[in-house]
Amino acid sequence: MKHWLIAASLALPLAGPAHAADAPPGATMCSGCHNAEGMVAINGRSVKYLVSTMEAFREGDRPATLMNRLVKGFSSEEIQAVAVWIAAQK
Repeated sequence: MKHWLIAASLALPLAGPAHAADAPPGATMCSGCHNAEGMVAINGRSVKYLVSTMEAFREGDRPATLMNRLVKGFSSEEIQAVAVWIAAQK
């Protein structure tokens, strides 16, 4: 089983009303930290920025305490789908 599925299932109660029904797998876990009260607002960021940032976390090129572990199980296609969804959120 992919690690992101486990993380997503743990984060779902925290997901809130961020159009979860339309979200690709793994995307709803983002709103646990990245929401109106979250540490870093990411909604509406460009797809290019989001993809490059998540890939940097996944590859260990960007320091992190949690993000590097969360995106490690994401494929490039999953990262793209999550980035498109987050970029569309306002």
